[in-house]
Amino acid sequence: MSDFAGWMHARKERLERALETVLPPATLSPTRLHEAMRYAVLGGGKRVRPLLAFAAGELASANPQRVERVAAAVELIHVYSLVHDDLPCMDDDVLRRGRPTCHVAFDEATALLVGDALQTLAFHLLAEQPLAQEAASHLDMIRLLATAAGSRGMAGGQAIDLESTGRELSLPELEIMHIHKTGELIRAATLLGARCGEGLSAGEIERLDRFSKFAGLAFQVIDDVLDAESDTATLGKTAGKDAHQNKPTYVSLLGASRARAFAGELRSQALQALDVFGERAQRLRELIDFIVLRIH
Repeated sequence: MSDFAGWMHARKERLERALETVLPPATLSPTRLHEAMRYAVLGGGKRVRPLLAFAAGELASANPQRVERVAAAVELIHVYSLVHDDLPCMDDDVLRRGRPTCHVAFDEATALLVGDALQTLAFHLLAEQPLAQEAASHLDMIRLLATAAGSRGMAGGQAIDLESTGRELSLPELEIMHIHKTGELIRAATLLGARCGEGLSAGEIERLDRFSKFAGLAFQVIDDVLDAESDTATLGKTAGKDAHQNKPTYVSLLGASRARAFAGELRSQALQALDVFGERAQRLRELIDFIVLRIH
């Protein structure tokens, strides 16, 4: 088994090639929109969601081409959400992944269309080729991503986030917001990767579901800590934005030290959920460590 850094580099390179292929070329009309789509998607990002899909797919002995497709689809949904979140009507940010946000590099109308186009391209990828042996299973996978991205998932979580600005939320209220805003897409990435395979029981899928829910919350807790403690150059996005906008976060509620401790508890629960898999879940274990111990 190769080292984790090598495994992660290889999967990220594979994803980058896949995204290069599925995105329309910048020379194809409408050229400005396609150029902006490629600008937003390519050449940056932690790619945590695709990595979770790859790791879960390998756990389930899935067809690598199928996993590559769902990994790309999930990343397109994630990037569309970032492009829209950065707009002046949302978080109004000017920096993403170490360079100007999409609406700054192009314009607001183009950025809006970029998000729309990336979302529809994601579902085009899922619908274009078989991802499971049975058509019903394939439809369930499309439904899973749609739910994760919609009003009961990521979009709904963002709506709660906007409504909560300036308010003090309880810990359960904050968790509900982030289960939707961040956690649902992380959960979908993991389960979609696993469902590209055929060898997991219902009980094992439930364990992966538990793992992904803890991983999703841990990701957001650490995001909040880094926003408060790190700097813009390290993060590649504007640091201190949450406090400046008076948003409820795990740091504003718990303090940075307790928030980090909470992320550690979530990590332990995520690891416990993987016990049933033994060494087969090594990459998922390494990914939860990466999520909790990262510096950007």
